[in-house]
Amino acid sequence: MTTTTYDRVYVWQAPVRMYHWVNASCVFLLVATGLIIGRPPAFMSAAEASGSYWFGWVRFLHYVAAFLMSAAFVVRVYWMFAGNKYARWDAFIPNSLTMFTRQLREAWSVLWVDILQIQKEPIDYVGHNGLAAFSYFVIFLSTLFQIGTGFALYAPMSSFWGVHLVAWVSPLMGGDAIVRLWHHAFAWVFVMFTMIHVYLSIFHDMTEGKGEISSIITGARFVERK
Repeated sequence: MTTTTYDRVYVWQAPVRMYHWVNASCVFLLVATGLIIGRPPAFMSAAEASGSYWFGWVRFLHYVAAFLMSAAFVVRVYWMFAGNKYARWDAFIPNSLTMFTRQLREAWSVLWVDILQIQKEPIDYVGHNGLAAFSYFVIFLSTLFQIGTGFALYAPMSSFWGVHLVAWVSPLMGGDAIVRLWHHAFAWVFVMFTMIHVYLSIFHDMTEGKGEISSIITGARFVERK
């Protein structure tokens, strides 16, 4: 019988873990309220509309979550330059041809193991694997797009100078109707990503036993000692 020894490695720093949970909460709230805003249910009531402010609260929660998500995003961008090697920008964006080739090869291997399940032996990694790094980079860009289009839609009804910084997005894209359509469509990117992300986290935790899920709470993963 062979014995495998594992080392406990501190990977995810506190700002990264905080961003993960704040962002996850905001995405859930934004999608839920966004779907209601996009297609409000017809409540039949004899009461005056002024006596009920439920839709106003839905919009308010949507805006609060949007501002909170934007603030967390700014902190995460800062931590891409101030964090450890697992949180820095070059963990997501290859800074050389060699790194790009390695990430591409790693992403292909992860696809074979996690999605297609053709290869049984998982690849060895500590931080983000190649496929995860690419996926998170896409989500970062999608988050930036949602912030820009969301605040562009909010600008006509707000006096806050911050949202007016992106007021030009709406005319550029052809008007509020087009912006709203794209804003709604990109929300489903987050829904699909969340489903896949949760599945793969559970999959890795069950098959590898390296603390994939607990690491986003404690910050530490278990890495096989060479």
